[in-house]
Amino acid sequence: MALQPWPASATELAQMRRFNQKLGWMPRFKIRNRVTPRVLQTLLRISQKIKKGPAAETRLIRQDGIQVPVRILRPNGPPKGVVLDIHGGGWVIGNAQMDDDLNLGMVRACDVIVVSVDYRLAVDTPVQGLMQDCLAAARWLLGEPEFAGLPVIVVGESAGGHLATATLLALKQWPALLQRISGAVLYYGVYDLTGSPSVRAAGPDTLLLDGPGMVDALRLLTPGLSDEQRRQPPLSPLFGEVEGMPPALMFVGELDPLLDDTRLLAERWPLAEAHLLPESARGFIHFPVAMAVAVLAYSRQWISDCLTGEQSSR
Repeated sequence: MALQPWPASATELAQMRRFNQKLGWMPRFKIRNRVTPRVLQTLLRISQKIKKGPAAETRLIRQDGIQVPVRILRPNGPPKGVVLDIHGGGWVIGNAQMDDDLNLGMVRACDVIVVSVDYRLAVDTPVQGLMQDCLAAARWLLGEPEFAGLPVIVVGESAGGHLATATLLALKQWPALLQRISGAVLYYGVYDLTGSPSVRAAGPDTLLLDGPGMVDALRLLTPGLSDEQRRQPPLSPLFGEVEGMPPALMFVGELDPLLDDTRLLAERWPLAEAHLLPESARGFIHFPVAMAVAVLAYSRQWISDCLTGEQSSR
C-alpha cells in the first residue's frame, strides 16, 4: 500500500516547523564507536533512577536456551490483549523502561498487558543476537499460559521496528504462533540494513541523525558481512516473504532519512495501512506537538480495533 498523507491542520504544521527549528540546533546522533553509546546509556539509567517510574514487574524469561529480561505493565481490570513492545535506540542504547510513558498510554487506553523486551544492545552483541532475544521473548509470550486466549499485538519503534518485523518473519517457522498475532504497529522502522535509497541520499542537513554517516553506521552493526549478506531476511526485513503477515499500521515522517524503508515495506505488506507525517522528523511520537498526540491516539484506537477483530482479517 502506498503511503497516505496524514491529515494535519495549518496550525499543526506550523507547530511542527517551529519544533524542527529547535531540532536543527541539536547535535546529530552518530554510531561510529562503542564509547558514545555507552555514555548515553549510562546517562539514561541515571535519569531513570532519579525519575520514579510506574509499578512494573521485571521478569527473566527463558526460551530456547536464551535468557531475556522483560518489563510488564498491567491494567487495573481484566486485560483485553497483550502487547509485545520492542524499544528503539539505534540498537545501541535504550531499555524496556524507556517506553514506560508510551506503554502506560496503551495500558490505559486499550486495557492491555504490555510486555517490553530488554534485549541486549549492539555495543556488545551482534545485531543477530538482539534478534534472537526478541524472537525468544515473542515465543515465550505466545506460549505463556497467563496470556493464553488473549490477542497479541507487536509494537516496535525505529530499531525496534526492525526487530519487531524480523521477529514476525522468523515466526513463520511456527505458523500457529504467528496466527495468534492480531496486528503490528511499526513506527519508522529500519528495514534495509544496506541503506534504502533515502538513506543513501541523506545529506548533512538531516535532523537528529548524521545523514552522511548512516550507511557506515549500518555496516558497523553487521561487521564482516557483505551487502548481499546484509540484505538477507530477516536481517533486512524488507526482502523477506511477507505473505501471511498480520495487519500492520505504519508511520514515517516526511523529513526522516529512512522514509523509503517504510514506503517500500508498506508497498509489499499485504495488509498495511501506512501514513506519511508532513514536516515530521524521526522520533516524532516523542515530540510535544499536536500531531504526535493524534498519531498515538489513532494507534491506540487501531490496537483496540484489532483486539475486537474489527481490523481486516487475513
